Amino acid sequence: MSDGEVGDAEIEDAAAAIRNGELVVYPTETVYGLGADALSEAAVERVFEAKRRPRDDPISLAVPDVDAALELVEATDREERVMREFLPGPVTVLCEKTAAVPDALTGGRDRVGVRVPDHEGALALLRAVAPVTSTSANVSGRPSATRTEDLDHEIRDAAAAIIDGGETGGTGSTVANVATGEIHRRGANADAVTAWLRD
Repeated sequence: MSDGEVGDAEIEDAAAAIRNGELVVYPTETVYGLGADALSEAAVERVFEAKRRPRDDPISLAVPDVDAALELVEATDREERVMREFLPGPVTVLCEKTAAVPDALTGGRDRVGVRVPDHEGALALLRAVAPVTSTSANVSGRPSATRTEDLDHEIRDAAAAIIDGGETGGTGSTVANVATGEIHRRGANADAVTAWLRD
């Protein structure tokens, strides 16, 4: 069991795997994530395969900071304000994607979820390589993993690298559509995001 400290070598190995189109498992402040190059259709396809996830169920992307996110989405002023208020943190903000973001990631939709995890291991990985897919490291329909020991064997087998950041928080991120004022999934920080959207 890791004490939560993530070594540079672990980050470098995982970043190299992502650059090679492979899958990695990485810690966040919520649950363990399954990461791949979010701009590579082939890599995104591997994520769907490993999770056995329906192709029309979109996957979010993770970046190291809001400025990096703004290069990949056409954010409104209000969307950018929400991102700057709540990110890094356990919140996913839906924004209109640019052409750089493949339709495979979003199930053909014009919006993509943007996440900046509040976890040093995740941020170290994202500073080395980004954007990375942001989706829980589990087979669809099974519980999310909060420790590497809890990973499904299918995910473990599919991953080229696993970054052990110790036990994670356990509550998924809140998914917010700022344009409509809707919360698509209530998770950590949901009340604060809901209050902000009402103002």
